Amino acid sequence: MGEFEGKTLQGKTAIVTGSSRGIGAEVAKLLAAEGAAVVVNYRQKAPRAEKVVAGIESAGGRAVAVGADLTTQEGVQSLVSAAMENFGSLDLLVLNASGGMEAGVEENYALKLNRDAQVNMLNSAVPLMPEGSRVIFVTSHQAHFIDTVPTMPEYEPVARSKRAGEDALRELVPNLSSLGISLVVVSGDMIEGTVTATLLDRANPGAIEARRSEAGKLYSVQEFAAEVAKMATAEVETGHTEYVGGADYLAAQ
Repeated sequence: MGEFEGKTLQGKTAIVTGSSRGIGAEVAKLLAAEGAAVVVNYRQKAPRAEKVVAGIESAGGRAVAVGADLTTQEGVQSLVSAAMENFGSLDLLVLNASGGMEAGVEENYALKLNRDAQVNMLNSAVPLMPEGSRVIFVTSHQAHFIDTVPTMPEYEPVARSKRAGEDALRELVPNLSSLGISLVVVSGDMIEGTVTATLLDRANPGAIEARRSEAGKLYSVQEFAAEVAKMATAEVETGHTEYVGGADYLAAQ
């Protein structure tokens, strides 16, 4: 965001779901560097989230770590409450948390987290978000293009649940527009070093290497996070999809 003069998010508050590590943690740091107060959300990894907050604070930013399971109403509510109680506003919601590849999760967990929890989080945040606020949904090309480009069988249920989440959020665009709130979707190719990529590679050895040679380049966590953070202030229409990497996916459409 260096091309902007001053801090573009001064006085704003952001919630970034799933931000104790990986893409979410990097997005939280970048938003804080632009002046936003950030609610850093974790499910179980409190020390990691506290470390993200400490990093933001030592750089002069403001943040708070909040443990919350987004598949519960209490979890969703605690994130929204934390934004208001700590910082007094809620202007930006980054829906980054996702899952379903983990071992031992209940059968419908992917849909509960990747669709239902996203909608619940949005619906709980919206009444507190002023006109001009923005919601960013983070997804992958593997999910966004699942109806036209096949993905690895190991990932298909998760990809379909994330696409269902995106579709459900897009259905809310007219209502959001009437409130002056915009929705932007950021879709990225496979990202080096994410939990999902690691789990996929374990289930399907060589998957990352194969995708890297197919795509020519895979974005790092930091590079992709920078693209997500840019969308906080980008002048784009509501419903806009920002594609990051994976030119072959776009060519196939």
